[in-house]
Amino acid sequence: MTPEEMSTRIVRYGELKPCRTAFIDAHTPGSDQKENFTIIGGGVSESADQHVHINIPHGFNIGAAGQPPHCRNSLHSHHTAEVFFVLKGRWKFFWGRWGDAGHVILEEGDIFNIPTGIFRGFQNVGTDYGMIMAVLGGDDAGGGVEWAPQVIEDARAHGLVLGENGKLYDTKKGEALPEGVAPMPLLTEAQLKTYPEPHAAEVIPRHVARYLDLAAMADGRPVKVIGEDGCLPDRPGFEVDLVTRASASERPHRHDRPSVLMPVFGHWRIDWEGGSTVLAPGDTMSMPENIDHSAVPAMTGEAALYHILGTGDPAGPTWKG
Repeated sequence: MTPEEMSTRIVRYGELKPCRTAFIDAHTPGSDQKENFTIIGGGVSESADQHVHINIPHGFNIGAAGQPPHCRNSLHSHHTAEVFFVLKGRWKFFWGRWGDAGHVILEEGDIFNIPTGIFRGFQNVGTDYGMIMAVLGGDDAGGGVEWAPQVIEDARAHGLVLGENGKLYDTKKGEALPEGVAPMPLLTEAQLKTYPEPHAAEVIPRHVARYLDLAAMADGRPVKVIGEDGCLPDRPGFEVDLVTRASASERPHRHDRPSVLMPVFGHWRIDWEGGSTVLAPGDTMSMPENIDHSAVPAMTGEAALYHILGTGDPAGPTWKG
Protein backbone atom coordinates (compact mmCIF):
# COMPACT_ATOMS: atom_id res chain seq x y z
CA MET A 1 0.00 0.00 0.00
CA THR A 2 1.46 3.36 -1.05
CA PRO A 3 1.63 6.38 1.29
CA GLU A 4 -1.05 8.04 -0.83
CA GLU A 5 -3.37 5.05 -0.44
CA MET A 6 -2.68 4.82 3.29
CA SER A 7 -3.41 8.53 3.76
CA THR A 8 -7.12 7.79 3.20
CA ARG A 9 -7.02 5.73 6.40
CA ILE A 10 -5.40 8.44 8.55
CA VAL A 11 -7.41 11.19 10.25
CA ARG A 12 -5.26 14.02 11.60
CA TYR A 13 -6.35 15.80 14.77
CA GLY A 14 -6.14 19.17 13.07
CA GLU A 15 -8.35 17.97 10.21
CA LEU A 16 -11.22 16.58 12.31
CA LYS A 17 -14.61 17.89 11.17
CA PRO A 18 -16.97 18.55 14.08
CA CYS A 19 -20.73 18.34 14.21
CA ARG A 20 -22.34 20.77 16.65
CA THR A 21 -25.87 19.42 16.19
CA ALA A 22 -25.16 15.71 16.64
CA PHE A 23 -27.52 15.06 19.55
CA ILE A 24 -30.79 16.16 21.07
CA ASP A 25 -29.19 18.38 23.71
CA ALA A 26 -27.42 20.56 21.10
CA HIS A 27 -29.55 23.61 22.07
CA THR A 28 -29.80 22.91 25.80
CA PRO A 29 -27.85 25.46 27.89
CA GLY A 30 -24.76 23.82 29.37
CA SER A 31 -24.53 21.34 26.52
CA ASP A 32 -24.85 23.62 23.51
CA GLN A 33 -21.12 24.10 22.87
CA LYS A 34 -20.07 20.48 22.51
CA GLU A 35 -18.60 19.07 19.30
CA ASN A 36 -19.01 15.47 18.14
CA PHE A 37 -16.63 13.66 15.79
CA THR A 38 -17.19 10.37 13.97
CA ILE A 39 -13.78 9.12 12.91
CA ILE A 40 -14.35 5.47 11.94
CA GLY A 41 -17.90 4.25 11.30
CA GLY A 42 -21.17 6.13 11.57
CA GLY A 43 -21.23 6.31 15.37
CA VAL A 44 -24.48 7.21 17.11
CA SER A 45 -25.07 10.75 15.84
CA GLU A 46 -28.71 11.75 15.38
CA SER A 47 -27.88 14.49 12.86
CA ALA A 48 -27.69 14.33 9.08
CA ASP A 49 -24.92 16.95 9.33
CA GLN A 50 -22.47 14.52 10.93
CA HIS A 51 -19.33 13.95 8.84
CA VAL A 52 -17.92 10.41 8.80
CA HIS A 53 -14.17 10.41 8.14
CA ILE A 54 -13.58 6.68 7.47
CA ASN A 55 -16.53 4.48 6.56
CA ILE A 56 -14.83 1.08 6.64
CA PRO A 57 -16.26 -1.66 8.91
CA HIS A 58 -13.90 -2.57 11.74
CA GLY A 59 -16.27 -4.34 14.13
CA PHE A 60 -16.27 -1.18 16.26
CA ASN A 61 -16.58 2.60 15.85
CA ILE A 62 -14.11 5.33 16.75
CA GLY A 63 -15.33 8.79 17.71
CA ALA A 64 -14.48 11.78 19.87
CA ALA A 65 -16.08 14.57 21.86
CA GLY A 66 -14.61 18.03 22.20
CA GLN A 67 -15.96 20.49 24.77
CA PRO A 68 -14.96 23.80 26.35
CA PRO A 69 -14.75 24.07 30.15
CA HIS A 70 -18.01 23.41 32.05
CA CYS A 71 -19.77 21.98 28.97
CA ARG A 72 -21.70 18.75 29.68
CA ASN A 73 -22.83 15.77 27.63
CA SER A 74 -26.29 14.79 28.84
CA LEU A 75 -27.34 11.51 30.45
CA HIS A 76 -27.75 8.66 27.99
CA SER A 77 -27.31 4.91 27.73
CA HIS A 78 -25.80 2.47 25.22
CA HIS A 79 -26.50 -1.20 24.42
CA THR A 80 -22.86 -1.88 23.48
CA ALA A 81 -19.50 -0.77 24.82
CA GLU A 82 -18.59 2.89 25.20
CA VAL A 83 -14.91 3.25 26.06
CA PHE A 84 -13.32 6.67 26.53
CA PHE A 85 -9.75 7.75 27.02
CA VAL A 86 -8.84 11.33 27.83
CA LEU A 87 -6.71 12.93 25.15
CA LYS A 88 -6.71 16.45 26.51
CA GLY A 89 -7.87 18.05 29.74
CA ARG A 90 -9.64 16.85 32.88
CA TRP A 91 -13.06 15.21 32.66
CA LYS A 92 -15.77 14.21 35.10
CA PHE A 93 -17.84 11.15 34.19
CA PHE A 94 -21.07 10.66 36.13
CA TRP A 95 -23.88 8.13 36.03
CA GLY A 96 -27.34 7.20 37.30
CA ARG A 97 -30.91 8.27 36.52
CA TRP A 98 -30.13 11.83 37.60
CA GLY A 99 -26.34 11.62 37.28
CA ASP A 100 -25.77 11.43 41.03
CA ALA A 101 -25.24 7.69 41.61
CA GLY A 102 -21.47 8.04 41.23
CA HIS A 103 -18.68 9.82 39.40
CA VAL A 104 -14.99 9.65 38.56
CA ILE A 105 -12.57 12.35 37.39
CA LEU A 106 -10.04 11.32 34.75
CA GLU A 107 -6.81 12.88 33.50
CA GLU A 108 -4.96 12.59 30.20
CA GLY A 109 -4.36 8.99 29.18
CA ASP A 110 -6.84 7.51 31.69
CA ILE A 111 -9.42 5.12 30.21
CA PHE A 112 -13.00 4.24 31.22
CA ASN A 113 -14.96 1.24 29.95
CA ILE A 114 -18.43 2.44 30.97
CA PRO A 115 -20.81 -0.42 31.85
CA THR A 116 -23.65 -0.87 29.39
CA GLY A 117 -27.21 -0.24 30.50
CA ILE A 118 -26.57 2.68 32.85
CA PHE A 119 -27.24 6.35 32.21
CA ARG A 120 -23.98 8.23 31.88
CA GLY A 121 -22.79 11.72 31.05
CA PHE A 122 -19.55 13.66 31.13
CA GLN A 123 -18.29 17.18 31.64
CA ASN A 124 -15.08 19.05 30.90
CA VAL A 125 -13.91 20.17 34.36
CA GLY A 126 -10.57 21.45 33.11
CA THR A 127 -9.53 25.00 32.25
CA ASP A 128 -9.23 24.69 28.46
CA TYR A 129 -10.93 22.99 25.53
CA GLY A 130 -10.75 19.25 26.15
CA MET A 131 -11.02 16.14 24.02
CA ILE A 132 -11.96 12.56 24.80
CA MET A 133 -11.62 9.74 22.30
CA ALA A 134 -14.21 6.96 22.16
CA VAL A 135 -14.47 3.34 21.03
CA LEU A 136 -18.02 2.09 20.53
CA GLY A 137 -18.92 -1.58 20.24
CA GLY A 138 -20.29 -2.97 16.96
CA ASP A 139 -20.31 -1.66 13.41
CA ASP A 140 -23.71 -0.06 14.07
CA ALA A 141 -22.69 1.07 17.60
CA GLY A 142 -25.66 -0.68 19.19
CA GLY A 143 -28.31 1.05 17.13
CA GLY A 144 -28.16 4.45 18.81
CA VAL A 145 -28.60 6.24 22.13
CA GLU A 146 -31.27 6.04 24.82
CA TRP A 147 -31.78 9.34 26.61
CA ALA A 148 -32.91 9.97 30.16
CA PRO A 149 -36.46 11.40 29.91
CA GLN A 150 -35.52 14.82 31.27
CA VAL A 151 -32.99 15.27 28.44
CA ILE A 152 -35.68 14.84 25.79
CA GLU A 153 -38.06 17.14 27.66
CA ASP A 154 -35.41 19.85 28.12
CA ALA A 155 -34.46 19.64 24.44
CA ARG A 156 -38.08 20.05 23.34
CA ALA A 157 -38.24 23.29 25.34
CA HIS A 158 -35.29 24.54 23.27
CA GLY A 159 -36.63 23.57 19.86
CA LEU A 160 -35.25 20.09 19.21
CA VAL A 161 -37.46 17.04 18.72
CA LEU A 162 -36.22 13.46 18.38
CA GLY A 163 -38.29 11.20 16.15
CA GLU A 164 -38.93 7.55 16.84
CA ASN A 165 -36.77 6.96 13.75
CA GLY A 166 -33.75 8.22 15.71
CA LYS A 167 -33.49 11.43 13.65
CA LEU A 168 -33.32 14.93 15.04
CA TYR A 169 -35.61 17.79 13.92
CA ASP A 170 -34.95 21.46 14.70
CA THR A 171 -38.18 23.44 15.02
CA LYS A 172 -36.13 26.65 15.17
CA LYS A 173 -35.26 25.98 11.52
CA GLY A 174 -38.87 25.23 10.60
CA GLU A 175 -38.34 21.46 10.64
CA ALA A 176 -41.10 19.15 11.81
CA LEU A 177 -41.59 15.44 12.28
CA PRO A 178 -42.37 13.82 8.92
CA GLU A 179 -45.84 12.43 8.40
CA GLY A 180 -46.14 9.05 10.04
CA VAL A 181 -43.15 9.59 12.36
CA ALA A 182 -44.01 10.02 16.04
CA PRO A 183 -41.78 11.59 18.68
CA MET A 184 -39.36 9.26 20.45
CA PRO A 185 -41.37 7.89 23.41
CA LEU A 186 -40.07 8.61 26.89
CA LEU A 187 -38.95 5.69 28.98
CA THR A 188 -41.59 4.72 31.52
CA GLU A 189 -41.02 4.56 35.26
CA ALA A 190 -41.12 0.77 35.04
CA GLN A 191 -38.44 0.81 32.35
CA LEU A 192 -36.31 3.30 34.28
CA LYS A 193 -36.22 0.95 37.28
CA THR A 194 -34.31 -1.58 35.14
CA TYR A 195 -31.36 0.81 34.74
CA PRO A 196 -28.73 0.09 37.43
CA GLU A 197 -27.32 2.86 39.63
CA PRO A 198 -24.03 1.36 40.84
CA HIS A 199 -21.91 3.02 43.50
CA ALA A 200 -18.51 4.36 42.48
CA ALA A 201 -16.91 1.62 44.57
CA GLU A 202 -18.48 -0.94 42.20
CA VAL A 203 -17.61 0.86 38.97
CA ILE A 204 -14.15 2.35 39.37
CA PRO A 205 -12.07 -0.76 40.26
CA ARG A 206 -13.41 -2.85 37.35
CA HIS A 207 -14.00 -0.20 34.70
CA VAL A 208 -11.38 2.56 35.17
CA ALA A 209 -7.64 2.30 34.48
CA ARG A 210 -5.21 5.14 35.22
CA TYR A 211 -2.59 5.93 32.62
CA LEU A 212 0.34 6.05 35.03
CA ASP A 213 -0.49 2.57 36.31
CA LEU A 214 -0.87 1.19 32.80
CA ALA A 215 2.39 2.80 31.66
CA ALA A 216 4.22 1.20 34.57
CA MET A 217 2.90 -2.22 33.52
CA ALA A 218 3.70 -1.70 29.82
CA ASP A 219 7.39 -2.35 30.43
CA GLY A 220 8.85 -4.81 27.95
CA ARG A 221 5.55 -5.59 26.28
CA PRO A 222 2.22 -3.78 25.68
CA VAL A 223 -0.34 -4.06 28.45
CA LYS A 224 -3.78 -5.54 27.71
CA VAL A 225 -6.19 -2.89 28.95
CA ILE A 226 -9.53 -4.28 27.73
CA GLY A 227 -9.99 -7.95 26.87
CA GLU A 228 -10.96 -11.20 28.52
CA ASP A 229 -7.65 -11.17 30.43
CA GLY A 230 -7.24 -7.40 30.46
CA CYS A 231 -6.81 -4.98 33.33
CA LEU A 232 -10.47 -4.15 32.66
CA PRO A 233 -11.92 -7.61 31.88
CA ASP A 234 -14.51 -7.45 29.10
CA ARG A 235 -15.35 -8.95 25.71
CA PRO A 236 -17.00 -6.02 23.87
CA GLY A 237 -16.04 -7.17 20.36
CA PHE A 238 -12.62 -5.52 20.48
CA GLU A 239 -9.47 -5.39 22.60
CA VAL A 240 -7.47 -2.36 23.68
CA ASP A 241 -3.73 -2.39 24.40
CA LEU A 242 -1.48 0.40 25.61
CA VAL A 243 1.93 0.59 23.91
CA THR A 244 4.66 2.76 25.43
CA ARG A 245 8.26 3.56 24.60
CA ALA A 246 9.27 0.73 26.92
CA SER A 247 7.06 -1.80 25.13
CA ALA A 248 7.31 -0.68 21.48
CA SER A 249 9.11 -2.86 18.95
CA GLU A 250 10.47 -2.31 15.46
CA ARG A 251 9.70 -5.94 14.64
CA PRO A 252 6.95 -5.98 11.96
CA HIS A 253 3.70 -7.77 12.76
CA ARG A 254 0.26 -8.09 11.18
CA HIS A 255 -3.37 -8.79 12.11
CA ASP A 256 -6.10 -10.61 10.21
CA ARG A 257 -8.50 -7.72 10.95
CA PRO A 258 -8.14 -3.95 10.59
CA SER A 259 -6.54 -2.35 13.65
CA VAL A 260 -6.46 1.22 14.89
CA LEU A 261 -3.55 3.23 16.29
CA MET A 262 -4.34 6.27 18.48
CA PRO A 263 -1.39 8.14 20.07
CA VAL A 264 -2.10 9.84 23.38
CA PHE A 265 1.45 11.04 24.16
CA GLY A 266 4.41 11.71 21.88
CA HIS A 267 4.98 11.22 18.16
CA TRP A 268 5.02 7.73 16.65
CA ARG A 269 6.62 6.48 13.44
CA ILE A 270 4.47 3.90 11.70
CA ASP A 271 6.23 1.76 9.09
CA TRP A 272 4.41 -0.66 6.80
CA GLU A 273 4.99 -2.52 3.58
CA GLY A 274 5.15 0.38 1.15
CA GLY A 275 5.63 3.44 3.30
CA SER A 276 6.00 5.30 6.57
CA THR A 277 4.27 8.13 8.43
CA VAL A 278 4.37 9.90 11.79
CA LEU A 279 1.32 10.17 14.05
CA ALA A 280 0.79 12.80 16.74
CA PRO A 281 -1.60 12.78 19.72
CA GLY A 282 -5.18 12.96 18.49
CA ASP A 283 -4.39 11.37 15.12
CA THR A 284 -6.18 8.12 14.26
CA MET A 285 -4.81 5.53 11.84
CA SER A 286 -6.66 2.50 10.51
CA MET A 287 -4.14 -0.18 9.57
CA PRO A 288 -5.54 -2.62 6.96
CA GLU A 289 -5.59 -6.31 7.74
CA ASN A 290 -2.69 -8.57 6.67
CA ILE A 291 -0.13 -5.78 6.24
CA ASP A 292 3.15 -6.02 8.15
CA HIS A 293 3.71 -2.89 10.21
CA SER A 294 5.46 -1.53 13.29
CA ALA A 295 5.05 1.46 15.60
CA VAL A 296 7.89 3.12 17.54
CA PRO A 297 8.36 6.58 19.10
CA ALA A 298 9.69 9.11 16.61
CA MET A 299 11.06 11.57 19.21
CA THR A 300 12.37 11.56 22.74
CA GLY A 301 10.04 12.12 25.69
CA GLU A 302 6.81 10.54 26.93
CA ALA A 303 5.28 8.24 24.32
CA ALA A 304 2.16 6.08 24.48
CA LEU A 305 -0.57 4.98 22.11
CA TYR A 306 -3.74 2.95 22.36
CA HIS A 307 -4.11 0.06 19.92
CA ILE A 308 -7.61 -1.28 19.14
CA LEU A 309 -8.29 -4.59 17.42
CA GLY A 310 -11.60 -6.34 16.74
CA THR A 311 -12.05 -9.85 18.14
CA GLY A 312 -15.16 -11.18 16.41
CA ASP A 313 -17.03 -11.39 19.72
CA PRO A 314 -20.58 -10.07 19.37
CA ALA A 315 -21.07 -6.50 20.54
CA GLY A 316 -23.49 -6.37 23.44
CA PRO A 317 -23.81 -5.97 27.20
CA THR A 318 -20.74 -5.70 29.40
CA TRP A 319 -19.23 -9.16 29.91
CA LYS A 320 -19.80 -10.52 33.42
CA GLY A 321 -17.20 -13.28 33.34
